[in-house]
Amino acid sequence: MNARVTRRVRRGVLVTAIGISVLAVLLVLAAWRNDHTIESDKGVATAEVLSAGSLRSAISFVTPDGVTHNPELGVLYPTNLTVGQRIDVEYARSDPDLVRVSGRDASVAVVPAGSLIVVTWLIAGPLIWYLRRREEQAASSPAVSS
Repeated sequence: MNARVTRRVRRGVLVTAIGISVLAVLLVLAAWRNDHTIESDKGVATAEVLSAGSLRSAISFVTPDGVTHNPELGVLYPTNLTVGQRIDVEYARSDPDLVRVSGRDASVAVVPAGSLIVVTWLIAGPLIWYLRRREEQAASSPAVSS
């Protein structure tokens, strides 16, 4: 691999690692924004878990005005829910599709996002260092001409 190709690969790794890190931070910021929206106009209800998964769980709940809501994107912070379970939820009265499990907030997103950033840089850091060394070696070695 010549110095130019190595430099491009190194930059690609760097851009990818930065991109993943920025997306992880944006995920946490979006969760905090959602929490702020819910806190500023909070309604509470009891919901039934219709389907449960680690990333998405569907719920159904009734607001005080008698309207049944089944948020299309599910409930925020859905870990450890089981189908048929009845849970307390908090929602934004201005947007009842924005709903979270009561007692949970954006802080549950910090550890996974932080872990993703750490693992990304544990992989990218040594790879960038290795590619930089290869680039320097390729630049300092005499060009082979045929």
